[in-house]
Amino acid sequence: MITSDQLKDVMERAEALHHYLNIDQKKVEFEEEQLRTQAPDFWEDPQRAQEQMKKVKGIEKWLKGYKEVRQYADELQLAFDFFKEDMVSEQEVDDDYAKAIKAIEDLELKNMLRQTEDPMDAVMKINSGAGGTESQDWAQLLMRMYQRWAEAHGYTVKITDIQDGDEAGIKSVTMTIEGGEYAYGFLKSENGVHRLVRVSPYNAQGKRMTSFASVFVSPLVDDTIEVFVDPARVSWDTFRSSGAGGQNVNKVESGVRLRYLYQDPDTGEEEEILIENTETRDQPKNRAKAMLLLKSQLYDRAMQKRLAAKAKIEAGKKKIEWGSQIRSYVFDDRRVKDHRTNFQTSDVDAVMDGKIDGFIKAYLMEFPVTDEEE
Repeated sequence: MITSDQLKDVMERAEALHHYLNIDQKKVEFEEEQLRTQAPDFWEDPQRAQEQMKKVKGIEKWLKGYKEVRQYADELQLAFDFFKEDMVSEQEVDDDYAKAIKAIEDLELKNMLRQTEDPMDAVMKINSGAGGTESQDWAQLLMRMYQRWAEAHGYTVKITDIQDGDEAGIKSVTMTIEGGEYAYGFLKSENGVHRLVRVSPYNAQGKRMTSFASVFVSPLVDDTIEVFVDPARVSWDTFRSSGAGGQNVNKVESGVRLRYLYQDPDTGEEEEILIENTETRDQPKNRAKAMLLLKSQLYDRAMQKRLAAKAKIEAGKKKIEWGSQIRSYVFDDRRVKDHRTNFQTSDVDAVMDGKIDGFIKAYLMEFPVTDEEE
C-alpha cells in the first residue's frame, strides 16, 4: 500500500508538469493553430498544409499526455480516500499508483526531448572494431539488440546496407528506424563506442576477450526539412547486390553507391562521404533513399556543430563526448554499465533482447538538451 508521501509526490509532479509544459498556453496555441487549418485556401499549398497539421498534432499530443497524467493522478487521490472508507482494496490503490507513475515518467521523459530533431525517425550505423570475427559478432549482437528495442516500441526497421563478416557477424550495417515518435530523440543516447567483455566462443583457448563496436545515430530528414546538396559534388556508381533477394539481385545492378565531396563550411577542409544502398531491387528507389541518407548526414553535421558551439559556452555543464566509450557489457560478471550516467543492470540477457529503456532514460535525464537552451 502506498504512503501519503507517495501520493503527495504524484500530485506535486503532475502539477509541476502543468507548469513545465505551459499547458494553459498550449491550449490557447492549439485553438489558434487549429483555426488556421479551417481557412478556405488551406490545402492550396499541400506542403505548407502538412507542416501546419504536423504542428497542430504536435501540440495536441502534449495536451493529451498531460490530460492522461491529470486523470490518473486524480483517480489515485480518489482511490486513496476511498481506501480509508473500505471502498477499495490496497491492490486497487497500488494499481492506480503504478498507472499514475508510468504516465508521469513517460511525460517527464518526453519533456526532455524538445530539440527540433528529437521527433524524427533515425538512421543508425554500426561498425565493428578491430578484432576480426569476435568484433564482427559483437556488431551483429548490437544490431539485434536495437532491432528488438525498435520492434517492442512499434518502430519499423529497414536495413539499407549491410556488410557481412568474414566468418560470422557483420562488418557494418546501416538501418533506418521509422514509423513512430521520437526514434532519434531516444536513440541519440546510443552514439559512441560499445565495449564487450566475454569468454569468446571464437577463441579455442576460451580466453576472456574485449571487443568494440561503434554506433552512430543521426536524424532521418523528411521532405519538410530543407538541406542543400551541391549537385556538382555528387557522383554515382551502381553495382550488383550480393545480399538476399534471389537471383535477380545478382543479375541487375540495383545497388547504388553515392559519393559526395563534403566541404566543411568553417575550415574549408574537404572529405568524401560514401553511402551505399541495397535496400530494394529498384535502382531509382535505392538512389532516392541514398540521397535521403546523405541529407540526413549533412543535417546531422550541422546539428552537431550547433551543439558543439553551445557546449563551449556551457563551461559549467558536463560535456558529452560523442566518440567516447559509453557503455560496457561484461557478460561473465553479469553487468552492463553506462559510463556517462553510471546506470547499470545485472540483467544482461534482457539488455541484449532490447530492454535498454533504463539506459536511455538515465542519459536523457542527465543530459537534457532543449530548444529553449539553444
